[in-house]
Amino acid sequence: MYIIEWGLWQMAIESYAARKKFDAERSASDKRADRDFYEGDFEKETHFRSVSEAPKVRGPVFTLNDTYMEMRCGGSEEKRGLITLMTLGSLIPILYTGFTMTLSSVHLNIFSPYDTSPLDIILALLMSLMDGAIIFFYIKYGLQFTRLEMLTSRHLLIRFNRKTQQVHLHRPPSCGGIVTFPWRTTGSTGLDPEDDSLSVGMRLGLIWHPIHTGLPHMEMALLGKQGQGGSELRDEWEFIRRYMEEGPHAVPRPRLSTQLPSPIQAFSAQFEGLGRFFRNSSWLFKLAMLMVWPAFVIIGTAHWVSLLLCWRPRWPKVIREAGLPGKPVPSPTTLSDYPPEIQERLLANADRWQLKPGKRPAKKPRKPRTPKARKIPT
Repeated sequence: MYIIEWGLWQMAIESYAARKKFDAERSASDKRADRDFYEGDFEKETHFRSVSEAPKVRGPVFTLNDTYMEMRCGGSEEKRGLITLMTLGSLIPILYTGFTMTLSSVHLNIFSPYDTSPLDIILALLMSLMDGAIIFFYIKYGLQFTRLEMLTSRHLLIRFNRKTQQVHLHRPPSCGGIVTFPWRTTGSTGLDPEDDSLSVGMRLGLIWHPIHTGLPHMEMALLGKQGQGGSELRDEWEFIRRYMEEGPHAVPRPRLSTQLPSPIQAFSAQFEGLGRFFRNSSWLFKLAMLMVWPAFVIIGTAHWVSLLLCWRPRWPKVIREAGLPGKPVPSPTTLSDYPPEIQERLLANADRWQLKPGKRPAKKPRKPRTPKARKIPT
């Protein structure tokens, strides 16, 4: 499910009318909070010093060699299957019922020994029109949501090319498309040990801010599996950093995953981030989990169906050949790589990511309160 990536891209290319309506519904404090960011905040999140002594990638990793490493992206992979279940569970029965009723009516009218009544013809036409209307409104309004996990790329991918020192994101056009960034413009959310307690259920986030890329919008990629707390995100970022800075010999060899629609991936995705919590939970909670296993089977099956209804993503030739001897280096993504209409919208929303110059000022210490003198009763 690519709903997070789709939402971020829709925010970046939001129309003036939609943004004006959104801003009108927000409070003044929310608007101030969005603009309370300094350049120093992102300088802190963009460094390539070691943050862990135990580099480890949680995967899935699809390819790792001396030239590039390829991993899975996606901010809500564990929820994949819900849109498939809702789409196939509602659209197919409605269309099947209407189609069979229409065919039955036509069959009876053609082969019936009695004269066809006008009412039968009207009912057949109405059923046909209803089916046509459902298909029309689905294609116009529903297909864009269906394609967040069906009839699209099977996975969102990120490729780290250490020979060209670039990072490539592979996404459908509705989620921002394929982009290329220099490695040294990459910021990470897995740097600060103070954030370890916040990593439960979170993925490692990589950020490319306009102050580093020159684009009028911010890009983000959420990597791999959900964290279970501790230093997992820092370990994963350290794995990527060492691979890009030192090479594959500096990191432990990970277990590679397949890009085929594996049912193991479909069912295991539902339990990402629950391993440590499940082991430390009470027996009552474990019993409750066993009682709802049919729900996991249904969602896992829908997840697998969504993978079967997608195709394997394919990189452009210039990215596939990047790093090979004599082959050109892909150009970093710039504003001119987008269509004129998208450029206009990106520029119109560029103020969302404007930063205040310098570093965040230190907080002033609060003055200690002086206790009030107690009155002695007379």
